[in-house]
Amino acid sequence: MKVVILAGGRGTRLGEITKIKPKPMVEIGGKPILWHIMKNYSHFGYNNFVICLGYKGNYIKDFFAHYFLHQSDVTFDFINNNKMIVHKNHTEPWVVTLVDTGLNSMTGGRIKRIQKYVENETFMLTYGDGVGDVNISELANFHKRKGKYATVTSVQLPERFGSLRINNNINVTSFIEKPCSDGWINGGFFVLEPEIFDYIHDDMTIWENEPLENLVRDDQVVAHKHQGFWKAMDTLKDKDELDKYWSSGEAPWKIWD
Repeated sequence: MKVVILAGGRGTRLGEITKIKPKPMVEIGGKPILWHIMKNYSHFGYNNFVICLGYKGNYIKDFFAHYFLHQSDVTFDFINNNKMIVHKNHTEPWVVTLVDTGLNSMTGGRIKRIQKYVENETFMLTYGDGVGDVNISELANFHKRKGKYATVTSVQLPERFGSLRINNNINVTSFIEKPCSDGWINGGFFVLEPEIFDYIHDDMTIWENEPLENLVRDDQVVAHKHQGFWKAMDTLKDKDELDKYWSSGEAPWKIWD
């Protein structure tokens, strides 16, 4: 099963940093957040990726073009015909297809443009800016059991402020620093059937609007509730929080060895 990753947006809320590089290439612990996402899928044996490029897509192409070299110890012998000797290397068991899906395409349009790369097979889809300790194998099995066109991973966000539980108007019975909201939101990590392409019209289609709304209308969407860690990197504050997790050695989304 192929994994499609949306990596074409501008990421304007990250400020100056995305004037230099696309949002999925913003680093957490010295590695692009895109790499972290791919490592999680790879941990569960999903190693075939289709990456939807847009804004500064060449930056992502350059990263993968030089990935093997950057992961290796090498000697450049300029005396003997500019020979390169690889001493040690560690690369991933990945097949990565990089697709230009348009500079200004919306999320649905990007998905539509990669249809020929997934053909008539079930595929996975996620955003290039969110990490979590989602059990991908469990998600895939859930999707298969339910038999719908689309499965979305639903997550709960922590509230901004702490929560108090009070009885008799004054007695605090519990205090929760950052409780999760009661509502569930779209956390990405979709599993999709090829029928979903029929719900997308053109480049300007936003996946989260008409296509998903119509799939819901047709009773073709189920939610896989994820109650573990999940976080999207929308702002510099989010990036700083993820960096702190990584620096602590206890990044909750790092489920690989």
